[in-house]
Amino acid sequence: MEAVLQTYGLCKGYRRFTALEHVNMTVPKGAIYGLVGKNGAGKTTLIRVICGLQEPTAGDYSLYGARLGDKALHRARRRMGAVVETPSLYPDMTAEQNLKLQHRVLGLPEDKGIEELLELVGLSNTGKKKAGHFSLGMKQRLGIAIALCGDPDFLVLDEPTNGLDPQGIVEMRELILQLNRERQITVLISSHILDELSKLATHYGFLDGGRLVRQVTAQEVEAACRKCLRATVTDAHALCFVLDQLGLPYEVAGDSQVDIYQQVNVTQLVEALQKEGCQLLSLKERDESLESYFINLVGGERHE
Repeated sequence: MEAVLQTYGLCKGYRRFTALEHVNMTVPKGAIYGLVGKNGAGKTTLIRVICGLQEPTAGDYSLYGARLGDKALHRARRRMGAVVETPSLYPDMTAEQNLKLQHRVLGLPEDKGIEELLELVGLSNTGKKKAGHFSLGMKQRLGIAIALCGDPDFLVLDEPTNGLDPQGIVEMRELILQLNRERQITVLISSHILDELSKLATHYGFLDGGRLVRQVTAQEVEAACRKCLRATVTDAHALCFVLDQLGLPYEVAGDSQVDIYQQVNVTQLVEALQKEGCQLLSLKERDESLESYFINLVGGERHE
C-alpha cells in the first residue's frame, strides 16, 4: 500500500499542554481519510504540523516519502493543497482575482486553468462579486479552489462543512467525491459531522486526547456498525444454543443480550427457546452509526 502521508511517533506539546502524543498515522494514496475526534482532541494541531505551519515537539513524518528535514520535503509540499481552519481569502477581490493572485504566489501563469477551477467548485458565475460578500459555502468552495491551484494531488481540509446549511453540506460532499474519483486526489478531512463523514471516507483515524486510538477502513467500520437484531432473553446461553441449531450468525452482547445478524422467524425462535426453558423478553433492530462507534471507542460525552 503506497502512502501519501505517514507520521512516526508525532508529538506536539506546549508549556502545560500536550496536543499530540506519539501519533502513528498512515494516509494511503487515493484515500479519503476521515480524521475524527472531539473538540480539543488534536485534529487541527495535527493538520497544522503536517502542513508545515507548526514544528513537532518530537517524532517525524513523511510526505510522498520525503521525511521531515529532507530537502525533498519542500518539493513534496508543492503537491499538497490545504484549507486549515478558515479559508484564506482576500475579501475585496473577486473569486477570479483571488485565484490569479494565488497563481502569482506559486509562480504559475495567471490565467492557466482558472476558468476550469471556478467551474469545478461552482463559482464560474460570480463575476465581479467580491469574496467578502460570498456566502459561507461559497467561501469554503473558493478556499478549496485556491488550495487546488498548482494541481496538487493531496488535499487537506479542516472542517470544510463547518457552519454550512444542509444544501451547502451536500455540495461540499459532492465536490470532495468528484476531486477524489475524477482527479484521483487523496483527501485528508477532519469533521465533527460524523454522519456526513461516513458518506465520504474510505479510511478513518480516531483521535482522543492527542492520541490516535485506532485506524480502520470504512469496510471495517461498516462491519462493526452493521444492522442486527438485539435479542434480550432470560438465558443467553440457551439463545446461543438455539441460534447455533438454526445456523444464524450472532455475537454475545451481554449476560442477557445477543446480537443476531440475519432476519429471523420470530415464532420459530420463540418456540425453540421455550423448549430450552428460555423466554424472549425483547427483540429490537439496531443500526450503529459512525458517531456511536466513535463514542463507544473513546468513551465520555457526545462530541459537539
